[in-house]
Amino acid sequence: MDNLLNKEELEFAEHMREFYRTEIPEDIRYRQAIGSEEGTHDDVVATQRILNKHGYAVPNWSVASGGQDWTPVQRHIWLNEMQLACVPQPLAFNASMVGPVIDTFGSQEIKDRFLPATANIDIWWSQGFSEPNAGSDLASLKTSAVKQGDKYIVNGQKTWTTLGQYGDWIFTLVRTDPNVKKQAGISFLLIDMKSPGLTVRPIQLIDGGHEVNEVFFDNVEVPVENLVGEENKGWTYAKFLLGNERTGIARVGESQVKLARAKAYAAATKTAKGSLLNDPAFSARITTIEAELKALEFTQLRILSTQVAGADKPDPRSSILKLRGSRLQQDITELLTDIVGPQGLDFVDSREVRTKFTTLPHGAADALKTYFNYRKVSIYGGSSEVQLGIISKALLGL
Repeated sequence: MDNLLNKEELEFAEHMREFYRTEIPEDIRYRQAIGSEEGTHDDVVATQRILNKHGYAVPNWSVASGGQDWTPVQRHIWLNEMQLACVPQPLAFNASMVGPVIDTFGSQEIKDRFLPATANIDIWWSQGFSEPNAGSDLASLKTSAVKQGDKYIVNGQKTWTTLGQYGDWIFTLVRTDPNVKKQAGISFLLIDMKSPGLTVRPIQLIDGGHEVNEVFFDNVEVPVENLVGEENKGWTYAKFLLGNERTGIARVGESQVKLARAKAYAAATKTAKGSLLNDPAFSARITTIEAELKALEFTQLRILSTQVAGADKPDPRSSILKLRGSRLQQDITELLTDIVGPQGLDFVDSREVRTKFTTLPHGAADALKTYFNYRKVSIYGGSSEVQLGIISKALLGL
């Protein structure tokens, strides 16, 4: 990447590179590098508070709310160097989702109340968007909020609430007007997850982990002052949020780290011809992924270099990054799984895998769990089919 940056950007990249490797504890970065679940919650909190102390937790927010007056390329460098250093990223629900929505559309009172705690992760936010019958067609959501005096009464269900077991508050799309077209009757509410009538139930995943949850609302009372922006304008805020989520979702740096791990594992895996890297077919597969990953990095920098800092509308070109980034992330996890080989077929959970497969290169067994987990990346943040629709309509004019 360095040969694509100007002098000032190179100096900024070097500064961030040094910062991440000196200010973030090595044990946190090690756990992040091997994909360990141990300490996930505490590591994210500790890291974000270090970043926030130095002004690096929420650079995409307005300067008045604690953000940085950086160019889009600088924001990319900040994130890419973070991924390359194996530093846990700021909690997306706080930094990239609800924070920018409150910063852009919230009243000054709601900004003062929530933004400092959100940046410092004193509040762990959960996302209440998807429902059992409203995923990609999110505007069909049914969770209702009926206004009664100075409060809303919320009833309904959300699903796929990632890390909801840690949530203190949940930002929620609710239907406040059932008598208008579906996009027009939605509002954006902030709900305390300790509220009576709110229940979180875990969903067991195919990889054996507990990452997502169902959230149920049974006559949950929410003060009207917890409404962000205007009533029935929630769909506008949701589109803004999803645009912010998509911008850094290509995860080039993270994919580069995982690909480097794959090459290291392949070098340690012996075959009749030496290491697995000596297999021409396998070597060609790695080379293809490397070339496509480099092309994605070039594309990302080309898009970022022509973006306007502070633009209030999502760049539809980010859909290209999401589409290709998702595919490459899945390709790399598939590559890692193929290196582990048939031994990975009878895994039960990551803890058992690490105990059982002691002969594998350190951390390789986690590739099995990562493979299953990464089936989701072509769905969240807008499915691949949604991205193709955006590209067709907004970029190609079809």
